[in-house]
Amino acid sequence: MEYTIEELLKQLEEQKKQNRELLQRNKELIEQNNLLNDEIERLRIRVQHESADKKSLRFKMATVLFADIRGFTKLSDEADPQKLIDELDRFYFIMDGIIKKYNIEKVSSVGDTIMLVGGIPKKNRTNPIEMVLAAMEIQHEFEKFQEEIFGHGKRIWEINMGIHSGPVTVSISGKKKESYEVKGETVNIASRIEAASENGKIIISEQTRELVSAYFRCRYLGKLPVKYVGDMNLYNVNGYLPEFSADNKGLLPNQTFITKLQLIRYDDLEEFMLDKLERELPKYLYYHNLKHTMDVVIQAEIIGRGEGISEEEMLLLKTAALFHDSGQTVQSKGHEQISAQIAQEILPKYGYSIEQINIICDIIKATELPPKPQTLLQNIICDADLDYLGRSDFIPVSNTLYKELHEQKLIGSMDDWNRLQIKFLSAHQYFTETANKLREVNKQTQIERLKQLIED
Repeated sequence: MEYTIEELLKQLEEQKKQNRELLQRNKELIEQNNLLNDEIERLRIRVQHESADKKSLRFKMATVLFADIRGFTKLSDEADPQKLIDELDRFYFIMDGIIKKYNIEKVSSVGDTIMLVGGIPKKNRTNPIEMVLAAMEIQHEFEKFQEEIFGHGKRIWEINMGIHSGPVTVSISGKKKESYEVKGETVNIASRIEAASENGKIIISEQTRELVSAYFRCRYLGKLPVKYVGDMNLYNVNGYLPEFSADNKGLLPNQTFITKLQLIRYDDLEEFMLDKLERELPKYLYYHNLKHTMDVVIQAEIIGRGEGISEEEMLLLKTAALFHDSGQTVQSKGHEQISAQIAQEILPKYGYSIEQINIICDIIKATELPPKPQTLLQNIICDADLDYLGRSDFIPVSNTLYKELHEQKLIGSMDDWNRLQIKFLSAHQYFTETANKLREVNKQTQIERLKQLIED
C-alpha cells in the first residue's frame, strides 16, 4: 500500500505525539520512583532511630498476670447492652488504680484480655506477692462493681486470671512516655494458665506459689501440660492465711501482714538508698559516709532488739537510720531537716503510710546535736548514731570525723579536736539501758586515751 506525502506526514506526527507521551510517562515514573526511594530512606532512618531509642533488659524475676473478662454473650439478654459495656469502662479505671498502687505495669490490653507485669522496669523482691495482692483486689472490686449494677446475686461477667513468675526480657521504648514489650517463656506460661482458668479464679503456677505460699492460702487444682516444660502444678489463691487475715474470710490483711510486706520492701529501699548515697555524698565526708549509715542501721537494730521493740517499730527505726544522713547529699548544716524531706519524697513509693512517715521524720530529726530524744525509738537512734564513742575503734573513727571537719575549716589542730572530744565524751550520756550496758564502760576508757594523745 502506497501512502501519500500527506498521510506519511500525519503518521510521523502521530508517532512524535506518542513518543512525547511516553517520555512524559517515563519522567513521571522516574519522579515517582525517586519519591518512593526518599520515603524508604526516611523509614530506614526512622527505624534506626527507634532501634537506637529502644533498649532491651533482662529481669531474672518478674511476675506476669493475664486477665480476661468473659461473659459478653449474656449481654444479648439485657435491655441495654451498650450501656453495660460503657459501665465496664468504669471498672477498667478502678483496675488502673489498683495496678498503680502495687507498682505494676499494664503492658498490653487487647480486647478484653489484659497483660500485667510486676518487677519491671525497676526490679523488686515483692513482685510475686504484690501481683497476687493486685489480683485479689481486682477480683474483689469486680464483684462489688457487678453487685452495684445488677444487685445481689446476679453476675454477667467473670474475670479469670493466670499468674506465673520467672525471667523475662523487656524492650523499653519511648522518651516522654515509656512503653514495654515483654517476652519470654514466663509470658507464654502465664497466658496458658489464664486460658485454663475458669469461674473467676486466680490461678498461679508452682513457681509463684513457692514465693507467696507463706502469706496466702493456695489450693492445689491439678496439672497443666506445657510445651517444652512438661506438666505444671496449678493452684487457686483463696485469700490470706489465718495469721495474716483481719476477717474470717481471709480477704483483708491484718497489720502483721502489712508489716511483713513492708520489711521485704525495706530490702529494696535499702538497696536504692545505699546506691543513692554512694553516688551523691560529697567525697570530703570521711565520717558521714556510706559506712556510717550502715553502721547506724546495724547498731539501731542491735539496740532495738535489746529494748524489745515490735517488728513495725523496728521497720520505722531502721528506715529512719537509713535516711538520717541523706541530707548530707545537699549540705551538712541542717541536714537532719533535709533528710526528713527526702524521706517524705521517697517513702510513699515503698508503701509507707503518712503516719509512719511522720514518725520516721521525727526519729531522723532527733539525731540533731545536742540530742533531745522524746520517744524510745528516738532514744535508740541517738545511741546508735554515737555508738562508736564506746567502741574499741573510737580513735580511728574519731580521726575520720576530724579530717572531715578540718577540710571544711570547722576545726583547728588535732589537739584542739581531742580536747573537744574529751569535753563531749564527758558530757555525753546514752539514753537506753542496752547502749549503757554495751558502751558506757568503754566510753570512759576513751577519755583516758584521748588525754594521753594531747601534747602538753
